[in-house]
Amino acid sequence: MKRSTSGGLVYSTDGGRMCPDCRQPVAACGCAAQAVPKGDGNVKVSRQSKGRGGKTVTLVKGVALDPVALALLGKQLRTACGSGGTVKNGVIEIQGDHCELVMETLRKLGHDPKRAGG
Repeated sequence: MKRSTSGGLVYSTDGGRMCPDCRQPVAACGCAAQAVPKGDGNVKVSRQSKGRGGKTVTLVKGVALDPVALALLGKQLRTACGSGGTVKNGVIEIQGDHCELVMETLRKLGHDPKRAGG
């Protein structure tokens, strides 16, 4: 059984995920912690396979969006690539090597991506 470090409710079937600070549903939360984007605005696109059992993923880091908008951007990128993926800790992960397609899609959406890594 997982417990939160603050000892509070983290999920409710009625409201979904709960904010750890104000204990309201995340959708209705007005905390500053939820409103502050994690990214710094320097959008970096890289490819990684280390620690993933040989599977390659494309990573998008540094996008300065709130969590809901970041999830929407992740959905748009996954759709453009025709691949699966997720958003974890402010980083968009897309299954497969799609760096060029992701960069092109980000440019169309008004971001200025840079290629990171080798």
